Amino acid sequence: MADAVFFDLDGTLADTAPDFARILHRLQIEHGLAPTPFEAVRAQVSHGVRGMLGIGFGILPDADTYPGLAARFLELYAEGLCVRTCLFPGMAELLAHLESHGVPWGIVTNKPERYTHPLIAALGLTARSACVVGGDTAARAKPHPDPLLHACAAIDVEPTRCLYVGDDIRDITAGKAAGMKTLAAAYGYLGTDDPIHTWGAHSIIAHPMDVLPHLA
Repeated sequence: MADAVFFDLDGTLADTAPDFARILHRLQIEHGLAPTPFEAVRAQVSHGVRGMLGIGFGILPDADTYPGLAARFLELYAEGLCVRTCLFPGMAELLAHLESHGVPWGIVTNKPERYTHPLIAALGLTARSACVVGGDTAARAKPHPDPLLHACAAIDVEPTRCLYVGDDIRDITAGKAAGMKTLAAAYGYLGTDDPIHTWGAHSIIAHPMDVLPHLA
């Protein structure tokens, strides 16, 4: 049995895309733009604000208008980061199974702590998760292994006896660099750059409960 299971947050543990789309659409309306279709937004959620402004406004971080739009996006996000967000279907059952079998689970995300902790609290998971590591918790964020190694140290487990589940290539890169078994979540956001089968994950799962056979 694995000593612990760690999850990425956006696109793996929780479906946060509806709130990202809601906020992007509000920002676009404020600037007189038509809302970007939801599926296009969903594919960019793992890239955070950069992905949202890229798909919604066609700009990169070096654009003059980027800082102001990014600040407004984050202001709106802080005001309502868990309005339509929920766990992915099957995730609640998976977490319950892990808990009933004494397997601790945690969250390792690149989302900054100031947004991660309120979101986890809103989902009712704070007391249940063994650890929560944000993008600014460790010295370097994913794809570096630092956050995952920090999580292992926090709950005193060996990385080689842990699983990491994520929906982006940087999750798999970080997990493998930490020495963990990695599972790529095909139900997540995935993005539009690298096909999931090229990420080098130990396995690809189509549903959260597909984690169970990999616990042994």
